[in-house]
Amino acid sequence: MSPTFRRSRLVLPLTAGLLTLGLITGQAQAQEQSSNLPAPIQFLTTQGLEVHGTFEAPGDLTGYAASVQGQPMAVYLTGDGKHAIIGNLIDAEGNNLSSEPLEKLVSGPKNAENWAQLEDSAWIQDGDKNAPRILYVFTDPNCPYCKKFWEEARPWIESGDVQMRHIMIGILRPDSSDKAAALLAADDPEQALNDYYLEDDQKPTSQPTETAKEKVEDNNRLMKDAELYATPTIFYRNGDEVGVAQGVPQGDKMEEVMGSARP
Repeated sequence: MSPTFRRSRLVLPLTAGLLTLGLITGQAQAQEQSSNLPAPIQFLTTQGLEVHGTFEAPGDLTGYAASVQGQPMAVYLTGDGKHAIIGNLIDAEGNNLSSEPLEKLVSGPKNAENWAQLEDSAWIQDGDKNAPRILYVFTDPNCPYCKKFWEEARPWIESGDVQMRHIMIGILRPDSSDKAAALLAADDPEQALNDYYLEDDQKPTSQPTETAKEKVEDNNRLMKDAELYATPTIFYRNGDEVGVAQGVPQGDKMEEVMGSARP
């Protein structure tokens, strides 16, 4: 998995909360502003937290489904309303009680919104246009993991079960944008992409056009606005639910993304 856009620096309490349980106490009450949110939660919103909804939690806690820079985060308000705990809640069997609410209230709606935007982006079709399953993949021509995923997906593509739509971006190296634009501008973009991945030197034979360059820049902004930070990032649908995988899926995750066992 390759990092792409640089994230802005998080405030220390929230950074710690992403890694371990954090406790926000008396300082929160001093930060309360005119809001319907309890004081500790209101304080966290001043530090970059976005609240998406609440959910029931055990132990006299109230759960808040939230995010920071697009990353889901659970926050639990104590019964007295004076303290907030940041992190996942685990029961005696080791079940993560935060994952389902975060998926329902944060990740799910965000992924569905992104899916609608991906359909209108500039992408290269890879596979049968009538394939029953469609994936959208943010692809940088210089990303070795994008090439790896392209290789791993061949059985599903060649069987006609899956169509991948490569949203071409250019962010990893100085020549990434021109390579992406050249592939988009090719007479047969699908064949150009296949040839590109099969060539050792990986240089597109077509030339970038100004229109194609603009499309790549639009795709770059789309990825950044979606707060995605790795390539490849893969969007897939299971019924009405939209899932996201970053990097090359492995094992059962690959079958989940592709919608079936390896053909």
